[in-house]
Amino acid sequence: MGKFFGTIVRFIVSALVLLVVGWLLPGISVSGFTGALLAAIVIAVLGYVAESLLGEKVSPQSRGIVGFITSAVVIYLAQYIVPNYLRVNILGALLSALVIGFIDAFVPTELR
Repeated sequence: MGKFFGTIVRFIVSALVLLVVGWLLPGISVSGFTGALLAAIVIAVLGYVAESLLGEKVSPQSRGIVGFITSAVVIYLAQYIVPNYLRVNILGALLSALVIGFIDAFVPTELR
């Protein structure tokens, strides 16, 4: 039950971060909390797939330029899976990856 609750909290925090990022940054638009929650789930799944296929060093959660670029690509690709809830251009994906990475350094949204 604890791990399940932790996962739910992680997705809620991730959705809130996406909402803030969508509000603050140009090039990214998130449609409400439900859209942000669905986008957060899709981004988490895409990040897991990227890490599974390409290894831990390219994980969106890894620090460094490769993790940053992977995170931006994952955010950009997520819009094609949830197009009614998330719209992002290349600049928005890069800025979002930067801000989300910065926030994650202080308020981790991933269970490690």
